[in-house]
Amino acid sequence: GHNAGHTLVIDGKVYKLSLLPSGIVRGGKLSVIGNGVVLDPWHLVAEIAKLRDQGVEITPENLMIAENTPLILPLHGELDRAREGAVGVAKIGTTGRGIGPAYEDKVGRRVIRVADLADPATLEARVERLLAHHDALRRGLGMEPVDAKALIAQLTEIADQVLPYAAPVWKVLNEARRAGKRILFEGAQGALLDVDFGTYPFVTSSNTIAGQAATGVGLGPTAIDFVLGIVKAYTTRVGEGPFAAELFDADGERLGERGHEFGTVTGRKRRCGWFDAVLVRQTCATSGVSGIALTKLDVLDGFETLKICVGYDLDGKRIDYLPTAADQQARCTPIYEELEGWSESTAGARSWAELPGAAIKYVRRIEELIQCPVALLSTSPERDDTILVTDPFAD
Repeated sequence: GHNAGHTLVIDGKVYKLSLLPSGIVRGGKLSVIGNGVVLDPWHLVAEIAKLRDQGVEITPENLMIAENTPLILPLHGELDRAREGAVGVAKIGTTGRGIGPAYEDKVGRRVIRVADLADPATLEARVERLLAHHDALRRGLGMEPVDAKALIAQLTEIADQVLPYAAPVWKVLNEARRAGKRILFEGAQGALLDVDFGTYPFVTSSNTIAGQAATGVGLGPTAIDFVLGIVKAYTTRVGEGPFAAELFDADGERLGERGHEFGTVTGRKRRCGWFDAVLVRQTCATSGVSGIALTKLDVLDGFETLKICVGYDLDGKRIDYLPTAADQQARCTPIYEELEGWSESTAGARSWAELPGAAIKYVRRIEELIQCPVALLSTSPERDDTILVTDPFAD
């Protein structure tokens, strides 16, 4: 859904996306929104208009939306915010955009999907079934029932702006694969927000590990031959939940300021901490990561000493993984290894030769600890300021 933001900087121009795929800014390429997403049609139309104003061409020829994509409706956001604002209920830290309630309806087999917009009779029946559930929920929360006619009118009005993009995405992508075309899948959120393998219950409402790329569009798991894990050279988190390596001192503030750590979607200040090798190693395992893209190395410039979390202390016992139970996650304290920092600038470096020795040692130590190689190294927001170690698309 549109709860995770992606900021792109291309030739000095900034694009902020939260629903559209990042590839949409690249001309001549087909972008796809798969069924693994929950889609707010009004936000989609607004985001398309915003990017068009920035000179990006978006048409049904270069953007497709899976016909079986579930829709986020205004009632989902209302329910999300009502729950987060309820007195005496522990907050999850959601964006309040209705993502979770929409996934609940998907699993409950009552969600409205893109294809339903094409037939008025089907839409009316779907809305009736949906509201039988939601109006009961709303009564319990002291909310007014939903006006069914008004909702149908809203959906009918937006349908003409969404349906031109609707397509059998599973078929299009399987044909592209058979034709030998390269397909790049883009995940939206951190793997530790995965509903199964994340810091439950402080997670999103869907799977965010790499395996979701296949089920989220209708390709088999054998379609994925390289998994690139994107990770910062330090750790950040937005919202509530455990964060063993979190910093509450001047170092944490410095990471946040230098890394411009504010949520693209919410503007919320991100929590910052040292690189957590435990979490990244675990994620490399659950997502089958082939190589990582280590970003924001330049944010660490000027630190005299750097720390990497290499394990946790849980009730006096050292462990090398994130436990499943939330109470145990909250009791984990970090075990750090210290490394020498560097005073030189790494900003804009495009080769290993341009990096200080201490920076190279830091990267190599991370590779050892996470048991996964660095495939890409990023040293500024500009896409060209990248050291390419392994080309994910190499044959």
